[in-house]
Amino acid sequence: MIKYLDELKKEDLKGKKVLLRLDLNVPTIEGKVTDINRIEGIISTVDFLRQHDAQTIILAHIEDKDGNLISLLPVLDYLNGYFPVQFSKTYFDAEANAKLLEMKNKNVLLFENIRFNPAEKENDPEFAKKLSQMGDLYVNDAFSVSHRKHASIIALPGLMPHYGGLLLKKEIENLSHVFNPNHPFVFIIGGAKFDTKLPIIKKYLERADSVFVSGALAHNIFKELGYEIGTSLYSKGDFGIKEMLKSNKLITSVDVTVINGDKIEFKNPNEVTKDDCIVDAGPKTIDQLRNLIKGAKTIVWNGPLGNYEAGYKDKTESLAELIAEETLNGAMSIVGGGDTLASINALNIKDKFSFISTGGGAMLDYLVYETLPGIEALEI
Repeated sequence: MIKYLDELKKEDLKGKKVLLRLDLNVPTIEGKVTDINRIEGIISTVDFLRQHDAQTIILAHIEDKDGNLISLLPVLDYLNGYFPVQFSKTYFDAEANAKLLEMKNKNVLLFENIRFNPAEKENDPEFAKKLSQMGDLYVNDAFSVSHRKHASIIALPGLMPHYGGLLLKKEIENLSHVFNPNHPFVFIIGGAKFDTKLPIIKKYLERADSVFVSGALAHNIFKELGYEIGTSLYSKGDFGIKEMLKSNKLITSVDVTVINGDKIEFKNPNEVTKDDCIVDAGPKTIDQLRNLIKGAKTIVWNGPLGNYEAGYKDKTESLAELIAEETLNGAMSIVGGGDTLASINALNIKDKFSFISTGGGAMLDYLVYETLPGIEALEI
């Protein structure tokens, strides 16, 4: 049983230093935040703490598009548009300690990228102990990294009074609907890395009425069917696809977009040649998806239909529009994942879905295991 932040009253938080773990890993270009969705999700938690006269100490991380650790300064600039935020470049030294001691009620102090400390990813208990000495209680509002076994997610809550944040609560409440869905229930999974997506496909082949597999994941299925996939991306290994193909719930694209040199064309999956590269679904697949989700009561979608980052976006965006339309017809739509969200933002239709998760990998892990390491740490 998790205790949540909104169960606390003003007298519980007034004057208390709250270690607030957030996920501020947002895309930036030339020092400017380019996608604010993840930040917008945590504003209500910080507002709650400020309204209750707490002293909020934010712990978070950020990476660039290549996975390199970068500074949180661009996020600091953005957060300052909502409320005043102080910044500490360092941890545990005289300068950092002085900033902690100077904090007053309603103040917010953002520490630099916590992953600059190698001990964070190592889940080092001594590092967690030092962090715990900075505050009076701990709040996890970082659902999207709660599948990571890092010190500020796993070890830290065990050392002090701990609570789930308002965004974490929202994620759990909404994603939990998938465990007892209204039918017909359609699960759409795209992207790459078949090995990491295998558990979700297997589980929902049993629970959903249809599981549509697209993106590079589908290339493995085409290969198992004996089709040529040319130079297309796929995952090496035996994933038990042959057994999955026995299920009539498993569905893949009826046509694909391929490139061959400067040539782009649509082909049936069994027509791909050794010099082709599959980069997206085809137009017939959009009609296929329209028919698949028509009348669905629950739709879960995570991952693009093709290589979204390389510019093959229109089919994924068409799918976003189809799901938004079906949501208006009464379906519960739950979506997540970076490229999935990018397509929704590009169309400016965020408000047309039942729930948009801030997690990609965390969302999938939660839907498979019905918990996450960071959630379990809050239950202790």
